[in-house]
Amino acid sequence: MLFSGYYVPTLKEDPAEAEVISHKLLLRAGMIRKLTSGMYTYLPLGLRAVNKVAKIVREEMDRAGALEVLMPMVQPADLWQETGRWEFYGKELLRFKDRHGRDYCLGPTHEEVVTDLIRGEVRSYKQLPLNLYQIQTKFRDEIRPRFGLMRGREFVMKDGYSFDANEDGANQSYARMYEAYVAIFSRIGLEFRPVEADTGSIGGSYSHEFMVLADTGEDTIAVCTQCDYAANLEKAEVTCVAGDACSACSQDMVEVATPGKHAVDEVAAFLGVDPQRILKTLLYDIDGESVAVLVRGDREVNECKLKTLLGGDVCQMASAKQVEEWTQAPVGFAGPVGLKVDKIYADFEVRTATDWIAGANKKDTHVMHVDIARDVKLTGYADLRQITDQDVCPRCGAPITLPKGIEVGHVFKLGTKYSESMNACYLDENGKEKPMIMGCYGIGVSRVVAAAIEQNHDEHGMMFPPSIAPFEVSLLALTGAKDDDLRAKAVELHDVLENMGVEVLLDDRKERPGIKFKDADLMGAPMQLVLGKKGLTNGIIEAKNRKTGEKMELPLEGFQQGFEAWRKEVYASWGLEVA
Repeated sequence: MLFSGYYVPTLKEDPAEAEVISHKLLLRAGMIRKLTSGMYTYLPLGLRAVNKVAKIVREEMDRAGALEVLMPMVQPADLWQETGRWEFYGKELLRFKDRHGRDYCLGPTHEEVVTDLIRGEVRSYKQLPLNLYQIQTKFRDEIRPRFGLMRGREFVMKDGYSFDANEDGANQSYARMYEAYVAIFSRIGLEFRPVEADTGSIGGSYSHEFMVLADTGEDTIAVCTQCDYAANLEKAEVTCVAGDACSACSQDMVEVATPGKHAVDEVAAFLGVDPQRILKTLLYDIDGESVAVLVRGDREVNECKLKTLLGGDVCQMASAKQVEEWTQAPVGFAGPVGLKVDKIYADFEVRTATDWIAGANKKDTHVMHVDIARDVKLTGYADLRQITDQDVCPRCGAPITLPKGIEVGHVFKLGTKYSESMNACYLDENGKEKPMIMGCYGIGVSRVVAAAIEQNHDEHGMMFPPSIAPFEVSLLALTGAKDDDLRAKAVELHDVLENMGVEVLLDDRKERPGIKFKDADLMGAPMQLVLGKKGLTNGIIEAKNRKTGEKMELPLEGFQQGFEAWRKEVYASWGLEVA
């Protein structure tokens, strides 16, 4: 491919609208252009990268036994009403009416549609298992779309769905998809970790997120330094390393005035104690039930764990009005002693200490020397706090790190959540009707491109893994106005590479060398070849590994053999092999 005949509208400066590096570089390299908020046109270079990701996904899905389909993006409301998600999903679901006044939505996901398809076609256990997937445009009406392809409203996604007759089959389907995802992201050449995750609005009983590790990632994950344990913060388990019990407090409770002191740090400073001495009491409304959660003053409640513990659909902090009704005090003075709520839970860590300071359920007042066993009508203990980098791995006890990550894939074990609500059943060997057991498997195809850039870039531009680079090779012909021999040799090398099955972009533009070097680094082809007058005279071409910056000279005579050996080295620097 000749640069002079290609559409690559590069930009010299970072666009003002771009917040993260992938957004800046995708715009500057002429790979995408914004249409409106959260929606982008993929230009030729960008589309090549997206299509390469999709190709790898297809190959591994097919290898794992999944079958490709294509379902409508527009979905009727009645399917979503069957599962109850029409109201529950929220404003991210873009709803509209057709000319007949019927309700529809743009599909952010396809659980309802695929379940409706299968319930009308599959009736016998002999037709199971079944695994279907599609690669399609999705739409989620994000309240604040940002970061380019990282969090847009319209995006390209692979979503897949498995249907099994029993738990063993469902577990096997899940395992196959998990391994397929490992293969996909390994083939792309990304540094990633599968992490245990919450199922969120999709529902189900078990899930893993696939996280690309990057300092600019939106998510923080807990990763063991010794074993394979990894989880997102919502799911990360906390192990108490202190004793499981403590002696009773020997002092009676006493109230102390804390005028205008609401926050833990304010109360601790006012009383001259460590924040760890404060017993933080947080109040929640969970499906209409009043719940108090007790954690140490320097800890944060993990609301996902609380929601899982109580099995609620809606978990939200109590409003100021509710706090005043439940405590008879303003916000900031809630405490567990004498608190009249439906349930009081404490984090496991709370039982390893005593002699707490807590809100007194009175304005400007706290109470000292609180003993949980003696003074609080506790419903029970549970793991209810966020993990920190001071905690240890719940599997092996080794230290935990909290790196940043970008979610690019998610696998769910759905169970019968959708098949029961939509009556997707089959007849077993005995003619008995049973609901199918489902799994759901997604990959953000366009997001993978952005994540790869977030993980692999420098001050000059992108560094694409060879597997998804728009072009494997950027060939720079440093030609002047009368360099016909050099130009002819560059075209010859271009043709040799293409005949080898190598995708190459020949920069044949009549531009200064500095501009060509900058654009090549910006666009991030993993291999750069530079042919200049001196090299042509000496029978050599300069080769540069974009990832490592290492340069070497390849002879023009016998170029193909030398290039093939160097190409393997470049792939190896990414942990990849030439296909």
